[in-house]
Amino acid sequence: MTPRHSAAVYRRRRIVVLGAVLLLLVALVAVVWAMVARGSAGPAPKPTVTSASPSPTRTTPAATPSPSPSGTAAPTPAPTSTVAAGPVPCTNADVKVKAVTDHDSYSADQSPRLSISLTNTGSKDCTMNVGTAKQSFTITSGSDTWWRSTDCQQNPSDAIQTIKAGATVSSSAPIVWDRTRSSVATCAATDRQRAPGGGAAYQLKVSIGGFDSATPVQFLLQ
Repeated sequence: MTPRHSAAVYRRRRIVVLGAVLLLLVALVAVVWAMVARGSAGPAPKPTVTSASPSPTRTTPAATPSPSPSGTAAPTPAPTSTVAAGPVPCTNADVKVKAVTDHDSYSADQSPRLSISLTNTGSKDCTMNVGTAKQSFTITSGSDTWWRSTDCQQNPSDAIQTIKAGATVSSSAPIVWDRTRSSVATCAATDRQRAPGGGAAYQLKVSIGGFDSATPVQFLLQ
């Protein structure tokens, strides 16, 4: 026959069993809670690595001209330079024209050689046409015109020359008067009338570029 335990023994056994159940429940609750907590938290975020980038270089823009009130850029004034003025055209007031002969008196076998002298009496250099196309020689005796260089002139030409202030220039090649009367109708004639000699007086007047000699020059034919 199995002996009966006392009531105290049964109470202790119930307490041990109850304690074991409680421990098991506590352990189960702890496991469930840990799983729930892990699932809600999600994976831990990875740390972000930030690399320091160099600061951009600051570029100063080139200076631009300020706009004018009209909206367009104001033009920059160009530097001015002083250019020396060239020679001016000669005027009658600046140029002194003179008739020139190579002698004052000519023997019967000599022919007068005629020239023009120009003097720039102005304070500035001047230019003018001194070519044969602008030259005129006239020989008179009293009121009688004996000879004109333009009556039978051949191949007239132009020649622009600068005459320095205060300078005098003369014909490079004198014109020879053959001591005969000229006219446009007798240029090819060989028997033109000869000018009388024996001490007869003649006057030479010249003109060049529209400027006349102030006074005629006188010479004698023997």
